[in-house]
Amino acid sequence: MTPAWLYDLALCLHLFGAFSLVSGTVVAAVGFEAARRRASCREIALLLGLARVGAVLVVGGTLFAGGSGLWLVALGHWGYATPWVDAAIGLLVLVVVIGSLGGQRPKQARRLATALAAQDAPPSDELRSLLGDRVAIALNYVAVGALLAIVVLMVVKPGSPHP
Repeated sequence: MTPAWLYDLALCLHLFGAFSLVSGTVVAAVGFEAARRRASCREIALLLGLARVGAVLVVGGTLFAGGSGLWLVALGHWGYATPWVDAAIGLLVLVVVIGSLGGQRPKQARRLATALAAQDAPPSDELRSLLGDRVAIALNYVAVGALLAIVVLMVVKPGSPHP
């Protein structure tokens, strides 16, 4: 039998990771959306730099939430054959893949905005194109939707007995 404190530790780490993942996603999304609406390369670069901080939180949160989540499954009452556990793992993989693909254009935009800001230049057509890339925007919104689905699965645990 697993000591309660060990399960509580794994749960605490999992919640810390989940909060980091969700908050990092919000910071990255708000930074990117705000940057898309700015007219100055300096402001765009600053906001995309903030979005980069959010992306770092997402990576750390993913590692904590994913690793401790796997640990919780090993310690807890659920197994890897539990449908909501499998769905959450699959959705997390999806979030990582499409989130990293969707983050490439904002990363390119940040680098270009920084270079243009150093020259005191206005936003170029290329920068506006990177900021308005519909595929990247769609991928990021799908990643957010999948992340919300993971949160719902973690809270509801469909098919599991509730106290």
